[in-house]
Amino acid sequence: MGSVLLEREEALAAAARAGESARSGVGRWLVFGAAAGTGRTALLREAAGREAAGGPMRVLRADCSPEESGFPFALVRQLFPEDGEVPFADLPAAEEQMVFHRLVTRLARTADRRPVLLAVDDLHDADMASRRWLGYLARRLADLPVLLVLTECREKGTAVLPSATGTSVVLRPLGPEAVARLVSARGHGSDRAELCIRACAGNPVLVHALLADLREGPLPRSLSELGGSRYRDAIVHWIRARATPWSRRLALALAVAGDGAALLGGALLHEAAGLRPDHRAASAGASALRRLFSHPLAREAALAAVDPAELCALRGRIARLLDERGAPTADVAAQLLHLDRPGEEWMTQSLEDAAEDAVRGGRVDEATAFLRHALTAPLTPGRRAGLTLRLGALELPGSADAGIRRLRAALELHADRHERAAVAPALGAALVARGRTATAMRVMSQVGSAVDDGELVRVLQTTAAVMASHDAVAWRNAVARMRELAATAPAAVEPLACGLVTEYEVGTGRLSAAEALGRVLPRLAAPVDPRLRDGWLGTAATLLQWADRLDQARALAEEALPAPPALPDLTDIGRQCLISVRAEAALWTGDFRRVIAENAPLLDACAGQGIRMPHLASMVALAHCELGHRAHARRLLADLDEESADSSWEWNELHYARASLHMAEGNWQAALDDYLSCGRGQSARDFVSPVATPWRSGAALALVGLGQPAKALDLAEEELRHARTWGTPRTVSRALRAHAAAVGGRRGLESLSEAATVLRTAPAPVELVETLLDLGHARIHAGNSRKGREDLHEAHALALRLLAPDPTEHPDAPATGRLLRATGNALRASGARGTRRHATGSAALTRAERRIVELAAQGQTNAQIGEVLHLARRTVETHLTNAYRKLGVTRRTQLASRLTGTGTAASSSARSLTASG
Repeated sequence: MGSVLLEREEALAAAARAGESARSGVGRWLVFGAAAGTGRTALLREAAGREAAGGPMRVLRADCSPEESGFPFALVRQLFPEDGEVPFADLPAAEEQMVFHRLVTRLARTADRRPVLLAVDDLHDADMASRRWLGYLARRLADLPVLLVLTECREKGTAVLPSATGTSVVLRPLGPEAVARLVSARGHGSDRAELCIRACAGNPVLVHALLADLREGPLPRSLSELGGSRYRDAIVHWIRARATPWSRRLALALAVAGDGAALLGGALLHEAAGLRPDHRAASAGASALRRLFSHPLAREAALAAVDPAELCALRGRIARLLDERGAPTADVAAQLLHLDRPGEEWMTQSLEDAAEDAVRGGRVDEATAFLRHALTAPLTPGRRAGLTLRLGALELPGSADAGIRRLRAALELHADRHERAAVAPALGAALVARGRTATAMRVMSQVGSAVDDGELVRVLQTTAAVMASHDAVAWRNAVARMRELAATAPAAVEPLACGLVTEYEVGTGRLSAAEALGRVLPRLAAPVDPRLRDGWLGTAATLLQWADRLDQARALAEEALPAPPALPDLTDIGRQCLISVRAEAALWTGDFRRVIAENAPLLDACAGQGIRMPHLASMVALAHCELGHRAHARRLLADLDEESADSSWEWNELHYARASLHMAEGNWQAALDDYLSCGRGQSARDFVSPVATPWRSGAALALVGLGQPAKALDLAEEELRHARTWGTPRTVSRALRAHAAAVGGRRGLESLSEAATVLRTAPAPVELVETLLDLGHARIHAGNSRKGREDLHEAHALALRLLAPDPTEHPDAPATGRLLRATGNALRASGARGTRRHATGSAALTRAERRIVELAAQGQTNAQIGEVLHLARRTVETHLTNAYRKLGVTRRTQLASRLTGTGTAASSSARSLTASG
């Protein structure tokens, strides 16, 4: 038995029983009924071959076809080709009966000599006269040694034959096991077997066609990925030539509806196809068609067989039904995308709703496709402007220039000055994100100058002031206007105006955290103009973050920003600020993985597309650095184009982050250069406070690393003065650590002790680890090893809590990261219990040894080192001897190649200042 006849044993057994009966003189009829492609013809051929084997039966065969179905007695002439008396036209009833009688008589004489098997394929395509003759014969079979075996497509009707002389056998689709056997016989694995099971619905013809098309490599996701076209051609041929009108319509409806077919259900699907749900063939063929066209390959093949105009009409009906049934907007919009243009309002609305759903799911490309198609509809100017504005916002991350062009178009679509004023802030924010702050300010000024509504003018001025923070000169001028405005502004505008002035005054070092909070907190409950809401939240969140109210700052950010995977809207200047606050607040609390998870998708979407986000990239880079991914952090910062840098505060953050990365790698000079660049940028903006970028502390630590403690002390003392003015534990502790590194000795120990004390009640775990690390080194150096080791153990335990691996992503990964390496190395070098007392390598150097080795590697003599570090020459020699042993070197020229940038209090402090402002 051929492989196509798998699972046909029951049908062949029925044919064998009927054949045995016919040979004994009691004729029988047998009908094999099945859907197209189920192997009816092959089964008929096999049954006839078995009965003819050895000569017991003579086989007369006829193959019916649609082309001959209109010619009377066409089937009969195939069975009796030598009979010249078979008529070629319909006859009156009496004459037809005479012909029937003569043909049966002739068949009986032939069968008396040798039993006869009449094999008729595709009875549904037989002419009506021949079908009547077969019925006439079936009623007389009981007295004849004749076996009548027929096949028919059940979708096209069922032959009516007397049940007394025969039976029908319904051929079912092949089961999964049979299909798997076919696939295995062709040398394919289980993945291809699963594909054939799902894409062929048990149809043997399709299984063989698909197997012939499959090629090596990944499983095909579309017909173009197949190695041939037999599978497609088989479905196309069935739809165009073999399917009944009912089956064809239902198949196309299923193919077009796709995954929405289940939601439509049987009745609505039939309605979409233009069919009566109670059609008599519905129950027989619908389930098989549903199984087949549930697979994308089968759907694609079906759609290739139909005229586009017919498909368009069908998609429109299905889209309407899906929309009325409350289907997911994506299913409705997927149908509408194939229309030349959405011609009705509900279609445009469905596309817009689907776009918003896609945005919430992080599928920006899908959302932009929906909105672009919605814009092909006949729209009012206002509606078109609104859709254009939304599309521009979505296109902005992926292409800054395309998004800005779209937003300009939205602005120009509005003739009304108030409507233009509603669009201008979006265009301005996009221009700021593109690095074109001056252009953004001109747009805001031009639109505002044409408005005669006083309150709206104030709203535009205040929004423009938020944008002005990205330009040093414009920022000063904007703050001056905000001071004037705050005194006379409406209640709904005043909070943001006051917040911007407060933000500037904090930067100038005039205010304490308590004073800033005194301005912000009461206004959080005040009513704010909805057009200024996000700008106010951004400013308030910034001030709360600087004041170490990190939970409150994040809460304000999350109030306005969408949850991942949705990307935030960059056409809102307030949300741009909130993105930065959310990232930095997470970094300051030591939630480094959260920083990356929330912000890396936006950076990836904007990469190379013209949107510059130096601050956000800096935050993500610092988070990677803390997790031990220094190479990735370097790449993130290197990808930023500084040639186009302006006076925006974001570039100062970049310099600070890059300096911190240099410090983590022990590159003191490069770190110093970037810290000083950051300081110059901040000073140009009148920003002297260390609340955002404590660049003086960083520069002081770099100077200590370079052996210049006197210069470091000047910076550290200035930083400490500003930090005490602001008064938060984080800023004060940063400055105290820099001061301790610069002065060393007892004064340094006192500064570190104070820093640790103020940090223990603050939400600053990173700074606490770094301070405890330095304090432990300082105590050990001062001779209090026991207390120093306690500090190091506490630092290490806190670092473990901060940097424990995520069990959902890396269940077996060890904890790692900058702080863990630093605290672990410090514990080992200190000889703490559970560590190696005689550790070797650069990580084993003590703080004092490391500082001396670095100066020696730069070529300084022992006497010069003692002078720089205020140490006796003998002390320098002792430290160098110990360092030589740990590094495995015998002379000074070998020192530089053995250093890796970890170990001393100065380098630890320098590397620890990676939580930027």
